[in-house]
Amino acid sequence: MPQRFPPDSSFPSGPAAGDGRFLPEAAAIVPARGMSGGAISVDAEGEIEELAPDEALKRIASEPVMLVHAGFTARRIARGRNFREPGPQVFDLMELFAFVHPARTCLPTVAGLARALGLDAGKTPEDHALMLHRAAAQMLAALQQPSYPDRPSAARTAWRMAEGGWSWGPGVVAALRDALGREGKPPGARGFDVWNELPEWEERGPRPPAGSLPVSEQEARDQLALLAGADAEERPGQAAFAAAASHAFAPREAAGAPNVVLAEAGTGIGKTIGYIAPASLWAARNKGTVWISTYTKNLQRQLDQELSRLYPDPAEKAEKAVIRKGRENYLCLLNFAEMADRAAIGGGAVAIGLVARWAKASRDGDMVGGDFPAWLAARLGGVTGRTGLTDRRGECVYTACPYYKKCFIERAIRKARRAEIVVANHALVMRQAALDQAMGPLVPAAPKETEAAGGAEDEAPSGREARSRFVFDEGHHIFDAADSAFSASLSALETAELRRWIRGAEGQRGRRGRGLDERVGDLLGEDRLAEEALQAALSAAAALPGPGWGTRLNEGQPRGAAEKFLALVRQQVHARTEDAGTPFSLEAETEPPVAGLPEAAAELDDALKRLAAPLALIADRLRARLDEEAEDLDTSTRIRMDAAARGLERRGRILIPAWRSMLASLNATPPGMFVDWFSIERLFGREADVGMHRHWRDPTVPFAGAVLEPAHGVLITSATLRDELPETESEDGGWESAEIRTGVSHLALPARRSFMASPFDYAAQARIFVVRDVSRTDMNQIAAAYRELFRAAGGGALGLFTAIHRLRAVHERIVTPLEEEGLPLYAQHIDALDTGTLVDIFRAERNACLLGTDAVRDGVDVPGDSLRMIVFDRVPWPRPDILHKARREQFGKARYDDMITRLRLKQAFGRLIRRASDRGVFVALDSRLPTRLTTGFPPGVTIHRVGLAEAIAETRAFLGTGAPELAPAKGSP
Repeated sequence: MPQRFPPDSSFPSGPAAGDGRFLPEAAAIVPARGMSGGAISVDAEGEIEELAPDEALKRIASEPVMLVHAGFTARRIARGRNFREPGPQVFDLMELFAFVHPARTCLPTVAGLARALGLDAGKTPEDHALMLHRAAAQMLAALQQPSYPDRPSAARTAWRMAEGGWSWGPGVVAALRDALGREGKPPGARGFDVWNELPEWEERGPRPPAGSLPVSEQEARDQLALLAGADAEERPGQAAFAAAASHAFAPREAAGAPNVVLAEAGTGIGKTIGYIAPASLWAARNKGTVWISTYTKNLQRQLDQELSRLYPDPAEKAEKAVIRKGRENYLCLLNFAEMADRAAIGGGAVAIGLVARWAKASRDGDMVGGDFPAWLAARLGGVTGRTGLTDRRGECVYTACPYYKKCFIERAIRKARRAEIVVANHALVMRQAALDQAMGPLVPAAPKETEAAGGAEDEAPSGREARSRFVFDEGHHIFDAADSAFSASLSALETAELRRWIRGAEGQRGRRGRGLDERVGDLLGEDRLAEEALQAALSAAAALPGPGWGTRLNEGQPRGAAEKFLALVRQQVHARTEDAGTPFSLEAETEPPVAGLPEAAAELDDALKRLAAPLALIADRLRARLDEEAEDLDTSTRIRMDAAARGLERRGRILIPAWRSMLASLNATPPGMFVDWFSIERLFGREADVGMHRHWRDPTVPFAGAVLEPAHGVLITSATLRDELPETESEDGGWESAEIRTGVSHLALPARRSFMASPFDYAAQARIFVVRDVSRTDMNQIAAAYRELFRAAGGGALGLFTAIHRLRAVHERIVTPLEEEGLPLYAQHIDALDTGTLVDIFRAERNACLLGTDAVRDGVDVPGDSLRMIVFDRVPWPRPDILHKARREQFGKARYDDMITRLRLKQAFGRLIRRASDRGVFVALDSRLPTRLTTGFPPGVTIHRVGLAEAIAETRAFLGTGAPELAPAKGSP
């Protein structure tokens, strides 16, 4: 491949080039402040230039300029204007940072970069631009230091990136040139081959069953005091919580009767370290594992930090504490190797090079919420980080993979099997429990000395270590997590995914996908029955949606049994919905079916039957071979066969039968415990999926059966477990709703209840306003209210929305006026960054404002002055869809609506005050907020129903110089 730079090249001489830092002669550009907007440019000589927005965007698109996160910077300068995407000539300092300091945290802002490098960013845009030159010089100089870690590896990767057109490439290669050896370039195949530099994991013998020794209340208190430290302030509520949590670690008295503790701990109690205390004591004493399950990535990160108190030695922490996620979160080295090969041939070398640098330095290979640069995910196929580099469902070849012994996923699974504390998420725990329960009778237990394939069609270890003790933090999300984990979807995407799993990518360019033949063909040996079954499965899978199904459905030309069924489902949804022209997703009841739908369902059922039979037969033949050839099969082959059999059984004996059961109900009365419906899912106004869905009316029923009953002890905790009803309606303090929403009501042994009130003085620290003179349907009025309230607070404001289109409408109207006043506005679904990064930026900038929906409401933890206002656009009633309609009938009709809404308000308000010194204002821009819902707010805080002007004035006064006396609350209109 021809080089794109001279062998001895460096950047043209600039002010820092003389001392060896190889700086480019590129101007640094940062967004300007004030009404005019635009940007500030500072060139290599220090000359400052003010640029109008259009001129700044033109330079970013076509000239070599230096900035921090090109796309994000361009969007901030544009302030709503259209702009061309930055060109490849841009010197993006986030790229340089990711190369020089891989797997280190750095927010993609000027202030974030300065903080990560220990530099002073200054206060003005001119200071910021000058700092960018210093930052580049510092990072390039670091590469020249002999002490820089593994310079030869960095040099090889930089060379390949420079070949691919990386703007920083020539300077980085020049800084590392002496590390390339006499040839001055890497060997032909080196550069992105990070797999050659990763350590192998080692097998270890099975862990003995855990003991059952209890943890007393006093022991939990003592452990808490030890973790908190001698200088920690006394926190009676936290000590009481730790004592209450200890009862979840008592020995179980009877099978199917776990010790369950429901503990609501108000904000500020310190529940995280409160339950780590008894959990760690039990795990160490009994040589067992406690699984701590969360709903949000933010809490996982917080737990990771808190566990450093328990294990201050990094080596000990790495051994005893593990962050565990599903397979789809981790870098797949086989995927990476294939993408690296493509990048070497034609494009993508810069992004692949940065991934290679990260992979070698990463703690665990987690690409979603770990130490992977979230902004880099957009370069690889999505802002969420779920890219073509992670493991797709069921395509792992296990020991047939040349990188199996270095696999991040396998390493994490094996660490989790021996760890004392495993931090996971609700989805992973429930999905694994559902699979274990469904496949338990189908799959014979492996001998104890046999090492099963890690996560072979399951994402967590099964058996005693995963069934004994759980802590469910953010327990108010159990109902929703269970609803997702224990549901079924017979949709175009799901059935097309099964076809891809069986038949492979079928010639689609850029799509990795090994078919069943490629994955298991060599495992069948000379088994004629198994080979015939494999061919039958490949043939039967042709009835499922193939490449291009979306176009065919839109054009009314379905192909195969599944597409014909889905075409009629789509027809029924369009026919029965009231507003088919809406850009949002659509749904319809399954009864009565349109003409031809029952026949199409029967045809699809027959096709699925023909598919399930050979899949089950192949699994049986693999199991038979594992038994019959036990003395001859090597470990590698056994692991592959076991993994393949599990995958086949999951699909042939669980997934396909579930779909067939759904189809059968179209011609009969569906089971009363389920809710069925049809839907068309739309993304940005375009149809993305169509199908039939089945959910439990009460998803905590399977959750209780699969997760709670087999456990020995479970702690379920949150700041918002109970629905606090008005005094006239409440008989048990809201505990009944907590037990219903967590599945505890389905257990034979009652749960132990515990409540610790927040230590905060909410009456003094917070104000709540319900604005009564803003039309909830007039987006101009809504936007104006947001703008003026954010201005009154001086930033530090979070705007929450019940719909994405309302968020976008408000953002469009207020971004320019707020930016003109120096109040940066960030927005979920608009800024090209993941939600976690946006929240981190918001937390770091005192005067920033952030707009978001549910994910922001649930994931924000911003103590201090950076969050001093929350504004809700309207009452967050549950969406009145078909599923909610069915649950509403079962759980109390209007009272069910009220419960969900109260809990959402309670959760949102809980984001506002995070420590004793915080002060904040909560505003609802919906005059229809009824008084009966306000019991979701802390007692003692008065609800003030006022006009917008009064809310603005009182906000300024409360967050400014004092807290004036306000009029008593008025009742609902």
